[in-house]
Amino acid sequence: MAAEQKVLQESPSSSDTQIPKEAQKNEEVDCSAGTPAKNAKAENYDDINYPPPWKWEKFFVGGYSQTRMFKFKNPKTMYTAINLFAGVAIMFYGYDQGVMSQVNLNEDYWNHMGINSPMGNSRNVAAEGGIVSVYYGGTLIGALIAGSLADRAGRIKAVVFGSMWALLGAVLQASAQNIAWMCCARVIAGIGVGAIDCVIPVWSAEVSSHSARGAFLAVEFFMNIGGLALAYWIEYFAYLNHNKSMAWRTPLALQIIFIIIIGIGINFFPESPRWLMKVGREEEAQNVLKATREGDVQYELKEIKKVVKFELETSTANHYWAMLFPKDKYSRGLRWRVFLAVWLQIMQELVGIGVITVYAVDLFEDAGFGEELSKLLAGFNNLSYMFSVIFAVYTLDRFGRRATMVWGAVAMALILLVAGILDKFAQVKGPNQRAYGAGVAAFTFLYTATFGATWLTTPWLYPTEIFPLNVRAKGGAWSVVGWSIGNGVITMITPFLFQAISYGTLLLLFGLNIFCLPFVILMYPETSGRSLEQMDTFFENGNSWNVFKASRNIKDAEIEDWRWTKKMKEDNFEELEQGRQMSTAGRSPEEDEKDARLNWRKRPAYTFKRKASNAGLM
Repeated sequence: MAAEQKVLQESPSSSDTQIPKEAQKNEEVDCSAGTPAKNAKAENYDDINYPPPWKWEKFFVGGYSQTRMFKFKNPKTMYTAINLFAGVAIMFYGYDQGVMSQVNLNEDYWNHMGINSPMGNSRNVAAEGGIVSVYYGGTLIGALIAGSLADRAGRIKAVVFGSMWALLGAVLQASAQNIAWMCCARVIAGIGVGAIDCVIPVWSAEVSSHSARGAFLAVEFFMNIGGLALAYWIEYFAYLNHNKSMAWRTPLALQIIFIIIIGIGINFFPESPRWLMKVGREEEAQNVLKATREGDVQYELKEIKKVVKFELETSTANHYWAMLFPKDKYSRGLRWRVFLAVWLQIMQELVGIGVITVYAVDLFEDAGFGEELSKLLAGFNNLSYMFSVIFAVYTLDRFGRRATMVWGAVAMALILLVAGILDKFAQVKGPNQRAYGAGVAAFTFLYTATFGATWLTTPWLYPTEIFPLNVRAKGGAWSVVGWSIGNGVITMITPFLFQAISYGTLLLLFGLNIFCLPFVILMYPETSGRSLEQMDTFFENGNSWNVFKASRNIKDAEIEDWRWTKKMKEDNFEELEQGRQMSTAGRSPEEDEKDARLNWRKRPAYTFKRKASNAGLM
């Protein structure tokens, strides 16, 4: 067990980095898909029984072609091009998510949708929220379809498939004449965006090679919020057009530019080497690795073969139904991961960001600002939101996922509490109304900045760190399902909340942030600094939904990496290699406790610090 664990600690996340020659010579080599370490000499990865091509693959347009693929002399150039292209796709997702924020305020749009008619406020409010939220029903469907299609026909064809749906949806939205037309268009567009959003992160992770997972994702989401801000400011200037119909149709039509770039451009990039190997196209997989990696690629090619062989052997678990209703221990571990990914995405919406970004103008107007000033404040809030994501580069990789989410939720709860109290007084006419309104605006800016630095990236990063490689595409699909459910519910009920409880909406969000804290603390293991192999060790040996109890179970199994509430650091790896018990303190806990008992003034602070450290919160 100790020998196996040592190899697991030395092995980085699959295919991310070159493996030292010493590790290649080691007799025991771990499998990045979660299989036990085996004798490398006894394994034969050349006798894999590849499945026949999917019979329906030829009916899906686009796909990878070695002759069509971009050719660069330097693999770093290819890596940069891949990441820029992925950034454009992520920016489109942000643009599409935020494009309805000011469309909802256009009177011509109201007239076409029939939500400005004398049929009662409740009906109008339901229609406004319903048009926004049905989009997320489409993203849910699109993610589930694309997760399966990406495994059957390839990542590139799945992206092209999503682009075709998104293009049709954008055209129908820009030309909508009534509410039924618009709702159908929103669902169709959602199917396309859900497919793209599900596949692009998996594709970029499998094609490119990078190790700074938190920092890399933070850069991508900087572009994501940039897309949201771009949509807002395009709509702001379009609103100045005297033709009010063009003011809301133009921003919707501009989605087409993004879609054409994504749908056509993806065909000139390399396919996932893992998928190529899975369908028996070994030579093409090797060529992709040579185009995207520096140095010798034979070891990585061998590792991919090992993963593919294990994937084919466990193919019965690589289905949505099996992941939800398992029949063996391996599938039960997948169900655990599905729940964590889906619930984390739902909690991301429960903490309130959808309320602020989509209905920011309504929030500022309720706080006493005029319509034009409210629009400007909402636009600058989006810009502040975009730049706050840069701090995630620091918070995610330095403090870990758990501490980032916990302290982020605590900070957002306190901010929303104060903002809700100020909003109550800001809605009362009087000499101090503007001062209270300014306070609401300041704390709204602070809230979105805190969310961008903490909770924005983590729910998207987490699934890529907990799902085995053989089900990563479907794991990403489940993550989008959770995101769709959370967004759909929040955007549907928010107009009712503003109408019914006004400033109480912010106080409700304060309570929801507190509600989410126990789930993060008790259920989510720390993934920062750990490889996919180590995550497999946790889910195979934890045997509990409670991360503290799971850590004890892993310790009882005599696995040295057992403190799954704490962030893995470099000195921890050295201690594991030497077989010592993990401890990040410079002095022993017994010495610190003795000092605290001698000085009663230090005792409360020491007790808090010790408990917070054990929970991975410091």
